[in-house]
Amino acid sequence: MKKLLLGTALGFAAMSGSAFAAEGVTACLITKTDTNPFFVKMKEGAEAKAAELGMTLKSFAGKVDGDHETQVAAIETCIADGAKGILLTASDTSSIVPAVQQARDAGLVVIALDTPLEPIDSADATFATDNFLAGELIGKWAAASLGDEAANAKIAMLDLAVSQPTVGVLRDQGFLQGFGIDLGDPNKWGDETDPRIVGNDITAGNEEGGRRAMENLLAKDPMINVVYTINEPAAAGAYEALKAIGRENDVLIVSVDGGCPGVQNIKDGVIGATSQQYPLLMASKGIEAISAWASTGEKPAPTPGKAFFDTGVALVTDQPAEGVESINTDEGTNLCWG
Repeated sequence: MKKLLLGTALGFAAMSGSAFAAEGVTACLITKTDTNPFFVKMKEGAEAKAAELGMTLKSFAGKVDGDHETQVAAIETCIADGAKGILLTASDTSSIVPAVQQARDAGLVVIALDTPLEPIDSADATFATDNFLAGELIGKWAAASLGDEAANAKIAMLDLAVSQPTVGVLRDQGFLQGFGIDLGDPNKWGDETDPRIVGNDITAGNEEGGRRAMENLLAKDPMINVVYTINEPAAAGAYEALKAIGRENDVLIVSVDGGCPGVQNIKDGVIGATSQQYPLLMASKGIEAISAWASTGEKPAPTPGKAFFDTGVALVTDQPAEGVESINTDEGTNLCWG
């Protein structure tokens, strides 16, 4: 894990040389919502770097996760305003592609943050966590923590949305592979035949959705003992549903994010482990890339061997499992966001 983080840091160091001052340049940030702490931190990172470089940043967000129409309208506004580039976390990773192409045709560089488009090369670049690896780490940790009982697990899969955006598919499928479950089509979730999977439900990535999805799956099988969640707000909702039936202490919950509330939830025993990602870095490096595009016409390059620029991931837990590298919550707190 430390090697991975070091590699990422070296990548950032190499990239920083391509950032040029770009006073007067306008950049846009379009996120899924403006309430999720992940996107709040992403906006902070973009604002700080834009101010440092003398750039103007215009920020937009959907009303809720899944609000595709507002994101399309924001792209059209950015084109009309003469922006040089767009940083985008897409709610609908395939339907947004025509609007993204419209922006690229108008001379803007479009960089997907966190959530790859479908296909990934629909954007000029993607700065993201390796979301499959993030899921795989928590899957390996859950299986290792259960030991022989992993063979008898009853697993709830709390996903993001019916549209199956790439970020949700990658984390879901990574978790299943890490747990040792055969994937069907790795490009979608829900087609697996392993009887240990009780079912999939969607959360919209928030606490209320997590609680509702957990209640639905507990109605299907009240003996669920492993819960995969798309993110930490959904994990907090799942915990509340389990607490309501007195099962909060005998179910393993794993997640992805690494926000400060999520790391605290690990300390408090709400979540067993989480894969930590780094939204501030995604956004700040994205602004640097738009600056470089405006100054030189140079587009960012992906991490060698990958189709995107990898911003790093680390498994955070206070219950390390043999064979799964991790950092503890003190280290996770030093790196957390939100």
